[in-house]
Amino acid sequence: MPFAIHLLGLAVFAMGTSEFMLFGLTPDLARDLDVSIPTATTLTSAFAVGMIVGAPLMALLSRAWPRRRALLVLLAAFLLAHVVGAVTSSFAVLLATRVLGALANAGFLAVALTTAIAMVPADAKGRATSALLGGVTVACVAGVPGGALLAQLWGWRAAFWAVALLTVPAFAAIVRSVPAGLDDGTPRPSARFELAALRDPRLQRALLLGALVNGATFCAFSYLAPLLTDVTGLAASWVPVLLALFGLGSFAGVTLAGRYADAHATRLLTVGSLALCAGWPLFALTATHAPAVLAFAFVQGALSFAVGSTLISRALYAATQAPTLAGGYATAAFNVGGALGPWLGGVPVAAGAGFVAPLWVSAGLVALAVAVAGLWPTRVAPPS
Repeated sequence: MPFAIHLLGLAVFAMGTSEFMLFGLTPDLARDLDVSIPTATTLTSAFAVGMIVGAPLMALLSRAWPRRRALLVLLAAFLLAHVVGAVTSSFAVLLATRVLGALANAGFLAVALTTAIAMVPADAKGRATSALLGGVTVACVAGVPGGALLAQLWGWRAAFWAVALLTVPAFAAIVRSVPAGLDDGTPRPSARFELAALRDPRLQRALLLGALVNGATFCAFSYLAPLLTDVTGLAASWVPVLLALFGLGSFAGVTLAGRYADAHATRLLTVGSLALCAGWPLFALTATHAPAVLAFAFVQGALSFAVGSTLISRALYAATQAPTLAGGYATAAFNVGGALGPWLGGVPVAAGAGFVAPLWVSAGLVALAVAVAGLWPTRVAPPS
């Protein structure tokens, strides 16, 4: 695996930290900017919408640029958004920086995915995908708890500065390590031709299943902290441990997918999806037992990211007609699930069903994915 792909993963780590860190910063941020907590949570929603819209849009707008230039411009925009966010005293300006940061984040990940698969053999898309998504899982393990700790010590702005500082070595690494010759002058397909790739049933299937599985993942992830304190009955000091276990499991999952997603995708998806389908109800039924909760956080994190990253790689295999937009399609689907999952989990919580309810919603989303896969038996796209 080219070392440059792991350096791209460093930028993805910084961006993943930015995407998830607001879960722990919202109360402090709301007090400092004199807004309500519900108002402050719109920053998370704005980022999610920006990710969904930004992935295909930014990939489309930057398709005429060399890949390295696109990566650097998008990373610079992401850096600028976080510097402005760290110094502003206006909630409206901060909201605008979150949208800009999300657009840059989504565009970068979309271009990074297509860049990574251009740097590896045609049958190694799964390994390249897992190397990049490893940055997201490391953000869950270290970035998000680290951002929360910085906020406790020096305020929420310190977390924004930390993300900006992480972006600087990633920028330098891309300048030095991503080959300029990835774009060899070969004419690219027209935008209309690449958009037509969405008619491919294999791509539609992979994107839909990816959105459902990722929706289940972030539905549960968003409510793990209150589940641990209000249902399991552990002290709040255990929350970082639980989140770290979920992140470690996620990292194990993308590592597993990197080894087997290219050659054994069908088996991994079948076994992993059925295990996920059984795991979420078992998690819900044992949520009052601390050892079970800690164990399931790791196991479900591993299964979720193993299946999710494999589905992303399948989408990239299926989108061979869209060499510049394939990453945008996959990134958008991933974030549709990331935006809808927490909202769906919040519906029963708001109705008074308690914090176990999101686990049942996750179970339903994975069950729906399994049913769709069974009713839509399009063969997984083989390596080509």
